[in-house]
Amino acid sequence: MKKIILITLVFISINSFSQSKEAEAVNQLHKKKFEWLINKNYDSLNWLMHDQLTYIHSNGWIQTKQEVVDDLKSGKSDYSSVLVEESTVSLFNQSAVVMGKGIYKGLMPDQSEFNVRLLYTEVYIKYKKQWKLVSRQATKI
Repeated sequence: MKKIILITLVFISINSFSQSKEAEAVNQLHKKKFEWLINKNYDSLNWLMHDQLTYIHSNGWIQTKQEVVDDLKSGKSDYSSVLVEESTVSLFNQSAVVMGKGIYKGLMPDQSEFNVRLLYTEVYIKYKKQWKLVSRQATKI
């Protein structure tokens, strides 16, 4: 009986460690995405974003994956910095939900500056063994 309990505890410990490791991997990927937005790394963003992405900005503006990339290329979206103040990841089988707060700075299409603090939720799914962003929504705070 003691051996069964010990084996069970070891299995639970290993499983918990792998989940926290997986959650940390998603968290780092989500933060890396902001660097890619700022640096306009289109290939990296294309790799990360699922083809069925829904990207909802704090002003209600809704974009697809292609629109996000096209607007970065055209300068319609122009981020100069994103400071992640906090973020947490919850794992659910083959999906992950990131909730975070951050300060976003950049230029509007008319070249006026924006500086906004946002609360956001991002949903990632494991697709072909890789994490893909499928949904994002932000709210001003």
